[in-house]
Formats: sequence, C-alpha cells, structure tokens
Amino acid sequence: MKKRLIALMLVFCMALALCACGKKDQTDKDYVKAKGKLVVGITDFAPMDYKDEKGNWVGFDADMATAFAAYLGVDVEFVEIDWDNKILELDGKQIDCVWNGMTLTDEVTAAMDCSKPYCNNAQVVIVPADKADKYQDVDSLKELNFAVETGSAGEAQANEHGLKSTPVQNQAAALMEVSAGTCDAAIIDSLMAAAMVGEGTGYDNLTYTVGLNSEEYGVGFRKGSNLAEELNTFLKQSYDDGSLMETASKYGVQAAVIEQ
Repeated sequence: MKKRLIALMLVFCMALALCACGKKDQTDKDYVKAKGKLVVGITDFAPMDYKDEKGNWVGFDADMATAFAAYLGVDVEFVEIDWDNKILELDGKQIDCVWNGMTLTDEVTAAMDCSKPYCNNAQVVIVPADKADKYQDVDSLKELNFAVETGSAGEAQANEHGLKSTPVQNQAAALMEVSAGTCDAAIIDSLMAAAMVGEGTGYDNLTYTVGLNSEEYGVGFRKGSNLAEELNTFLKQSYDDGSLMETASKYGVQAAVIEQ
C-alpha cells in the first residue's frame, strides 16, 4: 500500500513538474494564441486609434492591429490605457502590446521588445490660428503654458526645451485645452495635427507651427516576447502586398510610412 502511495505521489509530482515546465517554456505568441485574443493598449488618438460613429475602434494602427491578430489566428481587443502606465500594463499582462503611434524613445526600447519603425513623426506646437505669427521659433514659446499628454513624447519635448506644461490624459484632451483657452498651446504628434487641426477639421481655430524634433513609431511588446519579430514579418508582408499602404492611404498617413 505504501509503495502504491509513493508511486502515485511520484506520478503527481512529475505531472506538476511537466506543467510548470510547459508554462515556463510558453512563448508570448503561445500565450496569446492560447487565450484566443491579442489585447492592444491604445489611447484616443486620430488618425491612429479612435472610435467611429458606431463606437468601434478604427484608424491606421487599429486596422493594422486587427489584421495582425487575424494573421495570428486570434481576435483583437482594444483597451484604453493611461499612457503614463503603459509599461506597467504590459508587464502585468493587462495588455499584450502598445500599438498607438508610440515613439521609439530610449525609455520605451529599454522597457519593451519593439517592432521595427513603421511611421515617421514629429512633435509639433499647436496654437490658436490667430496667434500663430507670434510663435514661429522655440524662443518665442517660453511664455506659454502647454497642454501635454502625460508620459508622452510631447511632454518629453516640453521638458527638454524648458517649456511650462500641464499634463492631461491624452493628446485629444490637449487640443481641447487649447481650443477652450485653458492652456496657451499644446505639443502633439504631427500625424495627429495633420488630421485634427486646421481648415475642414473640428479644430479649424487652431494651427501648428514649430516642429520640435523628428521621431519614429513602433509597436511595443513585453521584454522577451517573440511577437515583435512576428510583427516585423507581418509588416514586411503587408508592405510588399500593398495592404499596409492601402490602409495608410485610407487614413491619410501614407507619406509617413517607412518602407519595410
């Protein structure tokens, strides 16, 4: 009886060891495929990620993330995140990637495994159109209070240039602050500025003036993830078959796309 009990315990322990080993050896791709969905961390950021009239997430990044999920054979789920907490959300597995016009800064590339760059971008200054003539260089900006998305490349540029800034939830909120007159100016992505500001947009009273830098967008995954390389393969295939540029043209960002 004792021998049988010992044998059963050994079998049980071996089974546990095998399960633990299998979980430890599970790749990020295996994890996503096992749960059947790719959870994508985003913010409200036209033309990359925003909701259409039916409440569905659309945009260049949203559409490409949906296509990538289909390529993996899983569903896609979009989760709005606090941009300042994106690394915590990723490491805690609340999301599987950050795909939201994310600038490949040193901080980002140190904390995440990132795809190759897929879009060019810059941080630009947004001011009321009737005051644009006064703000055409960095020195002229020193007197202004800027609305910036907390934890963003725009906030980093404000700090780098010694500009006074007020952190807000996202870039859309930064535009609202300037339009309402509660902040003098904002710093946002040039791709968003081209889509959201000026004649024929919802912010025709605003314009963009000074470009503060140049940068590139990438998609971030957890450290050690094999999905970054998987995405590189997908982006190359999508670029070669024309579907990436077709999607970019749909949202007016084709000039910013980087050849894959």
